[in-house]
Amino acid sequence: MANTVSAKKATRKMERKTAVNKSRRTRVRGYLRAVEEAIVAEDQAAASEALRKAQSEMMRAVAKGVYHQNTASRKISRLSKRIKALAA
Repeated sequence: MANTVSAKKATRKMERKTAVNKSRRTRVRGYLRAVEEAIVAEDQAAASEALRKAQSEMMRAVAKGVYHQNTASRKISRLSKRIKALAA
C-alpha cells in the first residue's frame, strides 16, 4: 500500500494508463479478428482491406508503447503471408 503522496499519485496515474493501454490492446485485437475471419472465409479482397486497417492500428499501438515494433511486424508479416496464399 502506498504511503506517500507521490506514491499514491503514481498509483493513480498507473491505473489510468493501464486502462488506456487495455483499451488500445482490445481495439487492435478486434481488427486482427476481422482479418482472421476474412482469411477463414477465403475472401482475399476483404482480408487485404482488413489487414490494411489492422496494420494502421497496430503501428499506432506501437507508437503508443502498447506493443513492441518487432511483435507488430511479425504479426503483420504472418497475416500478409496467409493472405497471399489465398490467391494461389
